[in-house]
Amino acid sequence: MPATVVLKPGKDQSPRRRHPWVFSGAIARLQGEAREGDAVEVVAASGERLGTGHFSPGGSIAVRLFDFGPEAQLPSPEFWELRLRNAYQLRQRLGLAAAGGTTDVYRLTHGEGDGLPGLIIDVYGDTAVVQAHSPGMYLARHDIAAALQRVLGERLRAVYDKSAETVPAQAAPDAQNNYLFGESSGHEHLVTENGHQFAVDWETGQKTGFFIDQRDNRELLARYAPGRRVLNTFCYTGGFSVYALQAGASLVHSVDASKKAIELTDRNAQLSGHQDRHAAYAQDVQHFFKNPVSEEPYDLIILDPPAYAKHLSARHNALMGYKRLNLAGLRHLAPGGLLFTFSCSQVVSPELFEGAVLAAAIEAGRPARILHRLTQPADHPVSLFHPEGAYLKGLVLAVE
Repeated sequence: MPATVVLKPGKDQSPRRRHPWVFSGAIARLQGEAREGDAVEVVAASGERLGTGHFSPGGSIAVRLFDFGPEAQLPSPEFWELRLRNAYQLRQRLGLAAAGGTTDVYRLTHGEGDGLPGLIIDVYGDTAVVQAHSPGMYLARHDIAAALQRVLGERLRAVYDKSAETVPAQAAPDAQNNYLFGESSGHEHLVTENGHQFAVDWETGQKTGFFIDQRDNRELLARYAPGRRVLNTFCYTGGFSVYALQAGASLVHSVDASKKAIELTDRNAQLSGHQDRHAAYAQDVQHFFKNPVSEEPYDLIILDPPAYAKHLSARHNALMGYKRLNLAGLRHLAPGGLLFTFSCSQVVSPELFEGAVLAAAIEAGRPARILHRLTQPADHPVSLFHPEGAYLKGLVLAVE
């Protein structure tokens, strides 16, 4: 029998609203024994069963709920298969998992957005990359890999676990990235997004290997890129750069502090067939802005930095960082140019981010109009009951 987490009186409203997080301060006591990552039942002070989830006594989020109500399920082979099949069917309806389609890279599960808090699974062609952000999901990784094989069938060649960087250290101090099913193909990993080909390194690259969440925004950028001089900062593997090149940009410069990222960007520019209009620079972005390779301003600039704040305590400094970055971008943008600017910091709201960009525009003395407000794509769904799942926000500005 699983252990039972009993909530304090009056602390049961959040799970009744199907919010998946139970904070440690809401817990009155634990009945039975439970270790880090174990599945537990959650009950109200009255004894009413509210749901089931993974227990994590070492963190402020003590339970991550994956099912709700008196009939809530505990993890089983059938449970994992049902949740993954539901997620896969949604991606099929979105047109992302169709055989022979123009896109074979997509997010299969997006944590709380798919009723699997702490679990990210990205699909790259015939390989699924699993990333556990909670102890419970890490401990269940083999069951999850088995369920993936049942759901994806012959379309799945391998499952790679890339949780060593994301699972809490106290839960898995010896975690190592490895294949849970299948093995490396031994050659370059190529995927296709909206007809564009990319080389992806899920074994040693950042995140799971590719920034899938910018797919729709890259496609939007392609509408504006023809004939423009484009600067793609924090380019990682050059997603925006490839779309701009294919769309007919007159020149594309890509900048990232990571030399390995720049090598992949150069490779992806080569795959596009337009590397003659591309140059990449392994430099800190602010250093690049202070020492530009050309005095001529750019017509379109992309600012897509990593998360500046992962906790509320860092939010103020993050907002100052966004202001400085956007100020530098605006100073290198030609009149009539476009600025694609983003934040992936979950603790920075769209309103706060827009305020930081506004402050930069005021200091730069550049009139600007908002053409688009951007967010994450449909394969990164946000549960209506968990608004915290919305993390990516962006603006497209027309700047005078």
